Amino acid sequence: MRKQWGIATISTMLIAALVLGGCGSGSGTKNNAASNGEGVAEVSKDGFPIVQEPVKLKMFTRIAPVNGPFKDMPVFQDYEKMSNVQVEFIEAPTDGFQEKKNLLFASNELPDVMYRSGISPLEAVRYGSGGQLIPLENMIEEYAPNFNKLMEQYPEIRASITTPEGHIYTLPGIVTLGSARTDKIWINQAWLKKLNLKEPQTLDDLYEVLVAFRDQDPNGNGKQDELPLTARKGLPIVVLMSGAFGLDQQFGYNINIVGDKVEIWMGNERNKELLMFLNKLYTEKLLDPELFSHTEAQFLAKQGTGNTGVFFDQTNNNFLPIAGQYTGLAPFEGPHGDRLQSQGAPVPRDQGAFAITSVNKYPEVSMRWIDYFYSDEGSTLLRFGREGEHYELVDGIPTYKPEYSTAETQPKITPYAGGGAPHLISDYVASYINPPQVQEAQKKMDPFMPKIRYAAPMFDEATAQKVNTLRNDIDKYYEEQSTKFIAGALSFDKWGEFQATLKKMNIEELQQIYQEAYDKMEK
Repeated sequence: MRKQWGIATISTMLIAALVLGGCGSGSGTKNNAASNGEGVAEVSKDGFPIVQEPVKLKMFTRIAPVNGPFKDMPVFQDYEKMSNVQVEFIEAPTDGFQEKKNLLFASNELPDVMYRSGISPLEAVRYGSGGQLIPLENMIEEYAPNFNKLMEQYPEIRASITTPEGHIYTLPGIVTLGSARTDKIWINQAWLKKLNLKEPQTLDDLYEVLVAFRDQDPNGNGKQDELPLTARKGLPIVVLMSGAFGLDQQFGYNINIVGDKVEIWMGNERNKELLMFLNKLYTEKLLDPELFSHTEAQFLAKQGTGNTGVFFDQTNNNFLPIAGQYTGLAPFEGPHGDRLQSQGAPVPRDQGAFAITSVNKYPEVSMRWIDYFYSDEGSTLLRFGREGEHYELVDGIPTYKPEYSTAETQPKITPYAGGGAPHLISDYVASYINPPQVQEAQKKMDPFMPKIRYAAPMFDEATAQKVNTLRNDIDKYYEEQSTKFIAGALSFDKWGEFQATLKKMNIEELQQIYQEAYDKMEK
């Protein structure tokens, strides 16, 4: 229930605001009175509206090619009525977005809020320490109960967004739904049945199944035209298969954490074994020969042909017409007994999705405004629009009506389509990406998921610059050489030279930086 403010109380608050107006607070926020030139209103800490008198905010945002104007989306139309907060979106297309964002900060022509703006950790530290973004940590405790609760439940969220100085300048998207954080292993169960094969459990099993798919004409057309195994272009296949060799993906990088020790594994012998296995598949035409050349569209099309044996993707949207032909697999056990679901995003995703700038007169209002979308109720509005018009409850779960379940209609009603929107993705709001078939596939993976998957740590600006410099060289070299190893263009006799070059590129220094970041997190 909102408190009723008397004249004396309002006068006292105005005097306090005048006295404190020139003093910065620990959170970088101002007082909790919001004004629109027509009076003063309390910023409600719960319930709606957020303010009694309308408040206007300007938000800079990325608009994806598939989206319609944000002002026409039901979520923002309805939320304005609920909150009494009027948002003017300054939309910038995905192409050229980074340049426009850079120009805003360089010219100091800032909006009130950066929304769906993909502010990198380096940008957050740079613009935060420079005073263009304000710290949010105190406001989160007071005005963002939904987000605060998520940080308590998943400590890795706080670790991923807190700078070495203890400040939080941006909020991420939050994904508590496990199946929205992993690519599933989909296998053609119709082919397994026809060839009287069991679901592969180990890498050896997988190899035998792929050979059968290649040689035994499971599609029955008398031609050897089946595609045994494919994946997205380039090295995602390394990430997807690394868990079978005990290689994890912590901090969004090729990192294992064992006994509180951080190891970048790109040059170790387990990675050599992984690349040798992939080279074997590639050489024997069991792995897609177009792996390093096909486009994303071509990869997705291969899912829908029914002529692919095994592939990896988060959900079944791209092969729905033939979904019954496929089933999910558990991760494969490797030669040393390892069986880890190494691929997967951390709970905090879409880093830098929301930030409040120093020109914002209503930071508390802005924090209350965004916090709603970290609840199931707010996330439902953002993703699905209006109940009855855009979605219905099916077994208690929001589900798009047929006319809004297409790739053409969804992006016109939700900023979720196109990625990067700050909100909560839970099992309650994920019917589109988490149908029963996907849920069953995830259940097979769950026993092999790491307890915690750390997001990339926040570094101070000097350290972040150092990490970027080191990784630019190391990552480029690793990608080039790994591609050559898999494709057979580089002999594994050169592995020693490969290791030596990584060492010269100071991979051990990079490892130490991550070690120090991990040590700070665990204090």
